[in-house]
Amino acid sequence: MRRRTGLAIAGLAALAWGEWLNWRWSRALVGSSRGASTALVVLGYRNPRATANLINRWRVRAGIRSIAADGAHVPCAIFSGGATSGGAAEAQLMADYAKSVLEFDGTVLLEDQSTTTWENVTNVIPLLEGVDCIKIASQPAHALKARAYLRRQRPDLAARLVRADDYRPGEWLVVKPLSALYGLWTLRDLKAEERKVSL
Repeated sequence: MRRRTGLAIAGLAALAWGEWLNWRWSRALVGSSRGASTALVVLGYRNPRATANLINRWRVRAGIRSIAADGAHVPCAIFSGGATSGGAAEAQLMADYAKSVLEFDGTVLLEDQSTTTWENVTNVIPLLEGVDCIKIASQPAHALKARAYLRRQRPDLAARLVRADDYRPGEWLVVKPLSALYGLWTLRDLKAEERKVSL
């Protein structure tokens, strides 16, 4: 009985830790600026199939719900990701899913050349020049990494970053401890000031 109680407490602690880290990451390197227009950038994940995989479908859903989150005018949704495994570009698969399944009827722009997060950011920069606010949608750790990269490449554009709706309490609850561990590994090169939470 004592062992089961200990395991239950450890499990609850792991879930709480995963929630907390993902919450923190979703609020790092973002501001609260408002403006007339917002660009949404959805980052792709390697996708060997001919349709969007589970991770890319979730990222698109998080991106689309980010559009309505604050009622901002979003002139376009930018899907970013090249063909990393010989098939169609991640950007195209995500755009197809957004239009055909989620019935997104806004303007879609594709960045279909990048194969790394650094390239995602580099290649979408020309599409971000004329907007007031920028939302980057992905898993919280991955989105933070992209925001840090934008800050390194174009601090002036990074000042326009606002939070996407890619973190919700309880969503993917059981997976969050694992994604938190993976996130810690992928974010190991970020500086302390790049992890600072914006309240």
